[in-house]
Amino acid sequence: MHPTPHSVSSSDSDSDSSLRYSFNPTLLWNPDVHRYFLNAYASDHFSRISTALTRPSRYSCVRVNTMRSTSDAVIEKLRALVAKESSEALMGESAEFEANPLKDDDDDDGGGGGPVVSKCRIPGLEYVLFVWGSGPHNIDYGYECDRPPPKEVIVSRKCAEAVLRGAQVYVPGVLACSAHVEKGETVAVSVAVEQQGTDGAWSTGMTRGTVLQGSQTDPYYFERNGLYIGQGTAMLSRAGMFRVSEGVGVDMKNRVYELHSFHNVLEGEIFLQNLPSIVAAHALDPQMGERILDMCAAPGGKTTAIAILMKDEGEIIATDRSHNKVLDIQKLAAEMGLNCIKTFKLDALKSVRPRNEIDTSTGPCCSNANNGVPNHVSGLPNLQVETVSSIVTERLINENVEENGKVEKANDKAYVSKADIRKNMRRMRNGPGRSHSVGARVDSSKGFSPDSFDRVLLDAPCSALGLRPRLFAGVETVESLRKHATYQRRMFDQAVQLARPGGVIVYSTCTINPGENEALVRYALDKYKYLSLAPQHPRIGGPGLVGRCEFPDGYVEEWLRPGEEDLVQRFDPSSPLDTIGFFIAKFVVGSKDA
Repeated sequence: MHPTPHSVSSSDSDSDSSLRYSFNPTLLWNPDVHRYFLNAYASDHFSRISTALTRPSRYSCVRVNTMRSTSDAVIEKLRALVAKESSEALMGESAEFEANPLKDDDDDDGGGGGPVVSKCRIPGLEYVLFVWGSGPHNIDYGYECDRPPPKEVIVSRKCAEAVLRGAQVYVPGVLACSAHVEKGETVAVSVAVEQQGTDGAWSTGMTRGTVLQGSQTDPYYFERNGLYIGQGTAMLSRAGMFRVSEGVGVDMKNRVYELHSFHNVLEGEIFLQNLPSIVAAHALDPQMGERILDMCAAPGGKTTAIAILMKDEGEIIATDRSHNKVLDIQKLAAEMGLNCIKTFKLDALKSVRPRNEIDTSTGPCCSNANNGVPNHVSGLPNLQVETVSSIVTERLINENVEENGKVEKANDKAYVSKADIRKNMRRMRNGPGRSHSVGARVDSSKGFSPDSFDRVLLDAPCSALGLRPRLFAGVETVESLRKHATYQRRMFDQAVQLARPGGVIVYSTCTINPGENEALVRYALDKYKYLSLAPQHPRIGGPGLVGRCEFPDGYVEEWLRPGEEDLVQRFDPSSPLDTIGFFIAKFVVGSKDA
């Protein structure tokens, strides 16, 4: 029986400082989820996956905006930036790790030993660049058995995950600090991971501002063994870290993993994106002049990748249910100078417009997206825009309402309360609320006509159990994983209706959970006989999982059948490619009349 998850830990002994002051986390899972993944992957393989998930990839993947620049030009700029960042030598030696097939032995940045910036050698992906980092490094924290322990700052788990990817320690992420830390002092940085309390709830159990004495009576002293992520310089005194609300708290100097930050770097010319996400856009194989739907499109990485592959000629409809996330898509499209992207606020579960509301007007596809300003879409066929100022006087009967992950049924009667009328009047008088006050308008859509898109990308919201580094996984249960899968099937049902016969649907997730991956493929092929799996190019991921899983409650989850495994791409975080966990399936839509 796998132990009940309580933390990410390594050793409960403090007898060896090399064990305490190190980075050697173990990712613990909910026991039922652990058994499920053992069934899917086998013990050794799943152990490697769990270990890989706690570490970041050792390189950053950068997509060049070929509408504005070239790979060679960006390589020169990045090499100059990276060389400047790397002027100070790393302290501590790097552990050995498996060679990455994406990195050629003769790659050289010309900087005399600095980190490498190289071009992807995979055909068709020459505009993708890799900026190679290093790690894990063994950091000397200055511990001596006959002296007081190093001064220390404890950060939140989310802060630590960002630091492992190259970020600094910002003040909001600081939870605790040693007494008498002054600005300019060197401090060790460790992480507090959520613990499960007696009531079953998860929390760090630590009050922000806690004073550390460096003794075994400190909160979660033993649980922090093997959870030290580096060493830095305090940019504020201890009091200052808990007095201000923003800014850098610790400037990281020696990191367990050295990766380069690309915040505000070459905006409009590059976009930092995981390699499997770029491959998903290629799998869609968008063609110039086509009409494409990107469901759940925020923050817009795949949307802009598709637009560039289309040479910015055609029409991409990018939707998301969040107002501010739609604004993020608009901002990115404008930043990259792309005009074929039109954005709408739309719940993916309502992507198909009811037939009795379909506008039969005709008109040319609009090729100009008004990013950052209102969309003008009166010429778009089969599309109705719902203005923010409209007062709702009628509601659809039996409308599905999706909010906070819970699906509720609307009242059977078409009724508008006086409270709703007053709320809408206040909205018109006072303007949008905080969630809509970013400074730009977002148009809402009531959905699209069936068979109205050449290609549909559904990068579905998921359990995200493939993202890395990940220092906490205990909250997911078998029941929650099933809920993710149910939600994804409902979204896929919408995608199938919107893709025309002869069209393409690409489904992708960033999770290692086969219930959200292979089981979705099985559902799709069994329910929609006119769908078939199609080969993907480029193909650099591994095969899918074949078989099934029977749960103790009698539930049976069917995965792929023999012969289908090589038609999907599964990216394994423990593989030499060193990517996030990711899954891609490509479907061709046959005749729906059969």
